[in-house]
Amino acid sequence: MLRFNIMQNDFNLPLFSRRQMLHRLGAGFGTIGLAGMLAENGMCAPVKTGTHFEPKAKRIIQLFMPGGPSAIDTFDYKPALEEHQGKRPAEAALKTLRNTKGGLLKSPFEFKQYGESGKWVSDIFSKTAQCVDDICFLHSMHTDIPEHAGGILMMNTGHVQPIRPSMGSWLMYGLGSENKNLPGFITLGDGVPRGRQSNWSSAFLPTAYAGCNVEVGKTPQQVIDNLQNQTLSSTAQEEQLNLISEINKLHLKRRQQDDQLEAGIKSMELAFRMQMAVPDAFDTKDETKETLDLYGNEKFGKSCLLARRLVERGVRMVQVFGGNDIAWDTHADIRLHKPLAEKVDQGIAALLIDLKQRGMLEDTLVVWGGEFGRAPTSEGPIGRDHNHYGFTTWLAGGGVKSGFSYGATDQFGCRAVENGMHVHDLHATILHLMGLDHERLTYRHSGRDFRLTDVAGNVAKDIIA
Repeated sequence: MLRFNIMQNDFNLPLFSRRQMLHRLGAGFGTIGLAGMLAENGMCAPVKTGTHFEPKAKRIIQLFMPGGPSAIDTFDYKPALEEHQGKRPAEAALKTLRNTKGGLLKSPFEFKQYGESGKWVSDIFSKTAQCVDDICFLHSMHTDIPEHAGGILMMNTGHVQPIRPSMGSWLMYGLGSENKNLPGFITLGDGVPRGRQSNWSSAFLPTAYAGCNVEVGKTPQQVIDNLQNQTLSSTAQEEQLNLISEINKLHLKRRQQDDQLEAGIKSMELAFRMQMAVPDAFDTKDETKETLDLYGNEKFGKSCLLARRLVERGVRMVQVFGGNDIAWDTHADIRLHKPLAEKVDQGIAALLIDLKQRGMLEDTLVVWGGEFGRAPTSEGPIGRDHNHYGFTTWLAGGGVKSGFSYGATDQFGCRAVENGMHVHDLHATILHLMGLDHERLTYRHSGRDFRLTDVAGNVAKDIIA
C-alpha cells in the first residue's frame, strides 16, 4: 500500500508526477479530465466581488431573438410607412437598403397604444404590451455589420469575430457568482443562435468564466451531461475530492499562480456541490399552478421560468434564446414574425410580471433584442432585408427608467437619428448598471488591455432612473 503523508512531506521524498500519483491511488484519469471538461463548459467560477461603485442591478436576464426582429413591426411604430407605401424616399438610399428592390412596405400588423405611457406596440406582442410601463425602449440602436454571425457576436461579445469573451464572462470576471453551488453564467432556451458557444465563451479569460449551456426539456437530473456520479456514493466522492484537491493545491503551490489550475480545482469542487443544487434549481414542482400557467407551455416560457429560478438562487447572468440559429430572419415573408412572437410573447410578459410581484425586478436587469433590425423597404413582395442602421432593443428593471422611450429612428425606421446608441454604448450602460466602469474592467492579453467595449462606448445616463 502506498503511503503519502501530505502534511509531513516537505518535497524531500521522491516525487511522483500527478498522473503517476493518481494512477497509483486508483483515482483514475477520469477525475483529471473532469476539471478541464467542466471548466470548458463554464461549470466553475470563483466568487469575485469587484464593483467600482454602487450597482443598480445585481443580475441580468438577456432575452435574445437571433435573426434580427423587425423594430417597425414590433415596438417602433411608423405610420408614415402606410402613407408612403411603395415609394423610395431619400431616407431609403442607405447602402444596404439599396439591395432591396421594392419600395417602402407598411407593417402587416396592427398597432395599439398601451399603458399610462401610451406606447404603440404591434398586436403580435399583445402580452408584452401589457408591461410597457415597466420597459425602457431604446429606439436608436445601431451596429457595425448587417450579417448574422458577426452581428450576433457583436451583441454578445462586443466584437464581430469569435475571439473575445462574452458579456456574461466579463460579468463573471468582474463580479463572480452569488451562489457557490451553481454556475454563475447559464444559457438556455429554444435552440441556440448562430456562432453557438462563441456567444457564451470566455475566450482568453480563464475558462472558469465561460457560460454553461443547458438544454431545456430534459429532467432536472439530466439538464447537464455527466452531472450524476453513477459509481460512487456521495461520501466516497467527497473523500476522493478532498484528496485530489490537496494534491492539486500542492501542485499549485509549486507553480505559484496558475489561473487554469485554480479553475480546475474549483470546477471539481463545484461539480460535487452541483449534484444537489442543479436538480433543485431546474425542478419546478414547487411552483404554484398559477405561476406555471402564467409562463405557459412554450419552451421559451419554461426557459423564462427557469431563468427566474436561477437568478433567484444567485446566478449572475442567464441568457434565454428565443429561437434557433437565425429564426427571426424573415426575408421572404415578414408575416412570419407573428408565429415567432407567439412562441415568446407569453414568456416575456410572465417573466416581467413574476419578477415584479416578487420584488426582484428592481435589481434584475432584463434585456430584450436581436443582433439588428429589418429594413422598411420590401424584399420580394412582403419580406424585409437586414437593417443595422437603426433598430430597437429594450431594457426593464435593474435601475432603468420605466415607461420610457429613448432615441429615435427617422419617420420610416431606416436609421437612428436621435441619441444614437451603438452596441458598445449598450454594453457600457449595462456594465454601469451592474456597478462596473467599462473602461476599468480590463484583462491583459497578448500585450494589451482588452475590455468588453473595445476602445469605445458611452453610458446612456439619460435612461438611468
